[in-house]
Amino acid sequence: MLYVCRYEWYAGTTRDKVAEQFMRQHEAGRHHADKWQGWYALAGGGAGFMLVETDDPRELTEMFQPYMHLMSWDVRAIYELNYDDMAAAMREVVQQGGQERLVH
Repeated sequence: MLYVCRYEWYAGTTRDKVAEQFMRQHEAGRHHADKWQGWYALAGGGAGFMLVETDDPRELTEMFQPYMHLMSWDVRAIYELNYDDMAAAMREVVQQGGQERLVH
């Protein structure tokens, strides 16, 4: 399963504190970096998100819990939608007068 894992530093969190914690976790092998599909920073710093693929959500807890004193996390399971499939489904909803609930 693919997860989007958004983080935002708490007030008072510094780059040095994040770097120290990162290196502790890295050296202990707790990041599961092989599961990371992407890591993105938001412009301005102090926030961003990661895409992590894992079949065991407990790995997410292991990765992010050690940072909870430095930043907040919003972790959500996600799935990809195909544009052409969605356009066809939306067309069907419109043709049925919006009576059917769209689920994908």
